[in-house]
Amino acid sequence: MNKLYVLLFLHTAFGFSQTLEERIYTVTETFIANKNETSLNTLSSQEILFKKQVETKYEQLALVFLQCNKGHYLHELGFLNKAITTYEDASNRFSTNKLNTLSDFDIIESCLKPLGNLYIKTGDFTNATNTIKHYIFLATEKRQTNHQIGGSINLVKLYQSIGEHQIALKITEDALKSSKASRAQKENLQIAKVNSLIALKAFDQALIENNSPFINSKFSKYKNSYNIALQKENYPGALHHFNKAKAFLKTTILTSRESAKFYVEEAQLYILLNKPNKASESLKTALNILVPDYKKEALPPKELLYAENTFIDIFDLYASIQTNTATALNSLDLSFFVSKLLRNNWTSQESKIKNQVADRHRSETCIDLLFNAYNNSKENTFILQAFQYAENSKASVLTDILIKKQRLQHYPKDSLLIREIALLKEQEHVTSLLIKEQLGTSQASKISALSQKLSSISFQLKTLKPKISKKYPDNSNSLSINDLQQKLKTDKATLVYYFFGKNSIYQFIFSQTNSRLHKIALSDTTRKELTDFIHLFDNASIINNNIKDYTQLAHQVYNLLNFNTVKTEKNVVVIPDGLLNFVPFEALLTKHVNTTAFSKMPYVVKQQTIVYNTNALFYLNERVKAKNNKLLGYFPVFENSNKQLSYSIDEAKTIQNEMPSKLFLRKAATKSSFIENAQNYGTIHLSTHASGGDFVSPASIDFYDDSLYLHELYSLDLNSNLVVLSACETGIGTLYKGEGPMNMARGFQYAGAQNLLISLWQINDLSTSQIMRSFYKHYHNNKLAYRANRISKIDYLEDKSISNVKKSPYYWSAFVFYGSFGKPADSDLSLLFFYIGISIVIILIAVLLMPKLKTND
Repeated sequence: MNKLYVLLFLHTAFGFSQTLEERIYTVTETFIANKNETSLNTLSSQEILFKKQVETKYEQLALVFLQCNKGHYLHELGFLNKAITTYEDASNRFSTNKLNTLSDFDIIESCLKPLGNLYIKTGDFTNATNTIKHYIFLATEKRQTNHQIGGSINLVKLYQSIGEHQIALKITEDALKSSKASRAQKENLQIAKVNSLIALKAFDQALIENNSPFINSKFSKYKNSYNIALQKENYPGALHHFNKAKAFLKTTILTSRESAKFYVEEAQLYILLNKPNKASESLKTALNILVPDYKKEALPPKELLYAENTFIDIFDLYASIQTNTATALNSLDLSFFVSKLLRNNWTSQESKIKNQVADRHRSETCIDLLFNAYNNSKENTFILQAFQYAENSKASVLTDILIKKQRLQHYPKDSLLIREIALLKEQEHVTSLLIKEQLGTSQASKISALSQKLSSISFQLKTLKPKISKKYPDNSNSLSINDLQQKLKTDKATLVYYFFGKNSIYQFIFSQTNSRLHKIALSDTTRKELTDFIHLFDNASIINNNIKDYTQLAHQVYNLLNFNTVKTEKNVVVIPDGLLNFVPFEALLTKHVNTTAFSKMPYVVKQQTIVYNTNALFYLNERVKAKNNKLLGYFPVFENSNKQLSYSIDEAKTIQNEMPSKLFLRKAATKSSFIENAQNYGTIHLSTHASGGDFVSPASIDFYDDSLYLHELYSLDLNSNLVVLSACETGIGTLYKGEGPMNMARGFQYAGAQNLLISLWQINDLSTSQIMRSFYKHYHNNKLAYRANRISKIDYLEDKSISNVKKSPYYWSAFVFYGSFGKPADSDLSLLFFYIGISIVIILIAVLLMPKLKTND
């Protein structure tokens, strides 16, 4: 009875005397005192209630304290995505309510530092960079040297994880110079320094640095020695040092994740030593650490897996030691599954693109396994299965935005979808501002503010995602082979689809009724043939100075890429990949010739119509055409400057004569005008300069007053039927495995353009003007851009007023058309008029015959 009275008294006291702020702290401290699954569930339930109740800043701060402790425990349990979501909410709450003005609560140590680490672990490099740089800025402002150096250590880990070891080494060396770094920090920095030196193959220096007095841990010293031996391909020596490190494993404090990774490294080493059974045992140990409740010999079901990239390492290695194709594919599919779990938590393009490399290599392994299975059985199902792996690993980020925009087109009034697209556009806009600030000499405060803004947008997108997924569960991007072949039948076309791997090029050929799969070995010789052919177009003189080299290489590459297998097909859809994105297929030669007369050479363009595409899904995609097909054109000209485009005005006059258009010339061709008008026109023409960018500066296209950068283009919303980029290098950009070139063409596709005419190299101004004149003449007549593109090139070759030198393929084959064969915008109406006309004729004939029929009766 007394106990019941005490409980009742406590309940009453807490219910009536405690404020909401105090209740939140009490609940949190109760959880801290007794952390387990039950208390975590209780805390989560209370958190949901508190979120609805908090109003004052002090209550918000108390909730941040709760969430930081919850996030810490979720991290300990290995629930990384849940921990991230909790920390993100706490960080967003802290910054939105400006809680830094209330107390000296250490948001860096409690939230931002672990959040940055979690982003690194889950491969979210964009959010990791933004978060770490933001809290380094905060620490610098407050002169918190400990947090500054801690941030530097985490930045080093981030750059090492993406292979940027030179940057990591520079940060490490700068941080080691600080006299205020703690002993533990100096050891972490020194170990990181050795790791980067090993990765850069500076082995002698790495050995010297490994003997530094800063490194006390024998486990770390032996691990470093193991890594050096491994990089030198001294596998027995590596095993010796690894076993030395293993002896100190029990006395070394490692998380479950770190322990699992240790055994994955052991498995990898045993595979190199050709000891698959030993490797299998190590992988099982690693798996048992991550999934302690699963003790069976078989691979675990998907339901037990979670977003942890160590699983991917385990399943990839397990597949590599299997002799059974089905078992290997099953293991690799589990890797893809975990990769997708990780991907679901990324919101930025950059994180998704950087993480595609591993998926890409895995796809090649799967395709190779299925190619061998196909060769042994000749069953077409293996081709279709291999094709799906290829398609899933090609331009998946671009495909994602296409699917999102199509979903909004189908449900234009859905507030969730409207909000999602708005946030994605805002994300790209802020990213473009951040890139500009980082390229310039901006203040750290501006960069930090933009980084924080991106983190906030990312959090909002993640909050939306489960709601959208619940409402629209079927957002798969898998395609139907039947649909594909039906589309080919409609277009009377054949699809030639390439997958450019590390060791081979795979070529899928789909006709209207059958499919084929070829494997092209990638040797040093074949790579050289491809790169030599591409470099023929670096400048105008290379081909003309040695026509024989061109004719020889153009035919060799034609055969190398197996294009002769479709030589009888009139319409061909080419989906290039890797280096093949920069190959002008229309300039390949179907025969070996000795002539030096360019107009007489047997180019592919003379025999076939080539349409390019990004992937099969883009080819299949049928979007609503823009109602206004009027042309919007920009011609900066850049008169009286070293950028002057002398013949650009001729282009403008040609377009004006052939098409209903609104043109902006010279000073009127501004960037702001383009952004304001672009979404209202069905056809866009840009006659200007462009850059493919590099690993530092993004691709861009020039207007009279300013450049439009790639991320700015991503934030636009276009529905153009056709975009013509009459500018240099619009089809060239930094090449990322799986996603393709980061060029302006991709930017326009992302923004919503359906068909593109782009250039693969720096083009001659006069020849461009001549080709454009012919292009628009034919485009005006038939409204079919792919057909106008081909005819304009043939017209150019057959023009007797153009000299042989100017008929080099350098001058006419730069422009490639990305899109579909399609129908002219007014084809349906023309067809209607045709049928009406036929009906009238039939009726008239019937009327005229009526008297004769009666007479015969």
